[in-house]
Amino acid sequence: MKRILVVAVIGLVLGAMSAPVLAADAPEAGTAVKPSGLTEGAGLAIIGGGLAAIGGGIGIGRVGGSMVEAIARQPEAAGQMFMPMILTAAMIEGAALFAIAMPLILK
Repeated sequence: MKRILVVAVIGLVLGAMSAPVLAADAPEAGTAVKPSGLTEGAGLAIIGGGLAAIGGGIGIGRVGGSMVEAIARQPEAAGQMFMPMILTAAMIEGAALFAIAMPLILK
């Protein structure tokens, strides 16, 4: 429950930080629209990328923590556990990078 609360608070903070970006996209009444380089979904892309980075960090942290616990319980098997841990961390990082890039590409 505590982790869900922390992720929710981080999401709200990222949302508040992206509010000026969203407000910059809205044209004022009676003025010509100037190209600013930002689209309507730029703030949502920032939030999505931030949450993906947080999720990837949490996932890799859990994999590393589990590896340390496993080595503490059975030190002689550390060599056998190292490669699957690295592969799992690489898969998590790849998924996180994909989740960060997609909102930025599709904005």
